[in-house]
Amino acid sequence: MAPLLPRPHRDDLRIALGGLLGGLLLWALELSPRGVHDPVVLWPAWWVLLVPLVVTAGCELLRRTRPKAALLIGTAALCADTVTRGNVATVVMYTDLMYAAVLYGTPASARRLPWVTGLLTVIGGVLPLALWRDPRGLLIGVAVGVVALAPAATGWVVRDHRDAAEAARLRAEQTALLAEMDRSQAVADERARVARELHDMVANHLSAIAIHSTAALSLGDPGTSRDALGVIRENSVAGLAEMRRLIGILRADDDTPAVTPTLDGLGAVVQNARTNGLDVRLDARCGEVPAPVELAAYRIVQESLTNALKHARPGRVTVSLTRHDGVLAVRVTSPYGRPDGPRAPGSGSGLVGMRERAALLGGTFDAGPDGTLWSVHALLPLTLGESA
Repeated sequence: MAPLLPRPHRDDLRIALGGLLGGLLLWALELSPRGVHDPVVLWPAWWVLLVPLVVTAGCELLRRTRPKAALLIGTAALCADTVTRGNVATVVMYTDLMYAAVLYGTPASARRLPWVTGLLTVIGGVLPLALWRDPRGLLIGVAVGVVALAPAATGWVVRDHRDAAEAARLRAEQTALLAEMDRSQAVADERARVARELHDMVANHLSAIAIHSTAALSLGDPGTSRDALGVIRENSVAGLAEMRRLIGILRADDDTPAVTPTLDGLGAVVQNARTNGLDVRLDARCGEVPAPVELAAYRIVQESLTNALKHARPGRVTVSLTRHDGVLAVRVTSPYGRPDGPRAPGSGSGLVGMRERAALLGGTFDAGPDGTLWSVHALLPLTLGESA
């Protein structure tokens, strides 16, 4: 079963104990703000001072957990204290209750209390002056302002600064979270880019090595084996060179731009495919294109020829690059069907990489059988960001 009253904060316990001990000390020394013959004193006995003092000290225990209730009870105790000889400790603890009610209370209470105490301050100064025609009546308003308005206004200022600090902290946390999300996305994008580059740069050479090594192992003709080993060596050297270039890009610690493949290098790609046994025909009529489009088209052609080397039947492979209506069309066709000779296994990463390259430029990509041909078709916008 939950307790009726929450456990007080340790600081509130210290405030209550300090106020109570201070009030008892003043009571023991018989120090009070009003004399026994003061007209407002209805109970001049010293022991009567202890009741408002103890009640106000008890309210201090609730200043943080039940600020509204503590202020209401403390107000009643202060009113009772005004008709006794009075205790300064009771008044001081009441100012703290008013401050805590604004600082720890509900937002509505925090907004209302400074206005209410300000109105009471004005009334407390103007009304006695109007009734008694005595300027000393203004002192009542001053007293109300010191006891109620000043701590309420102080609590409002502190609360406003605290809320502003909390809002700034939340904004900082949100900014840090967004930065971490951006960093994670950037890392994921970079890993995907490196994976595409590594696959496109090395897969062609490794596929040729796998096919020709299988042929060399399966055939007993020394001449054929020697030719196959020659092709294997050429592709191994080329693959190592590509790997070194990629590692150099990853390890670069300066701002020197890395050399990227261009469409002018497609002739070397086609020639390497012919060396590996493909019958390739290249038709490139595209002129100058933006660098990102140029790299994507180069990699798509390179990967398409790699797939043709691994999976296509013997026959003519055609590579066509044309531009029209602000779009670069890349089309690679190869004979469709299971090859008669040895073939390298595939994982489908090449098709995924080509599709990603086209999507990053806002283009489209399709690959699949087209009658007796396997067709790879990509449309790459020459104006980046526009969908084809």
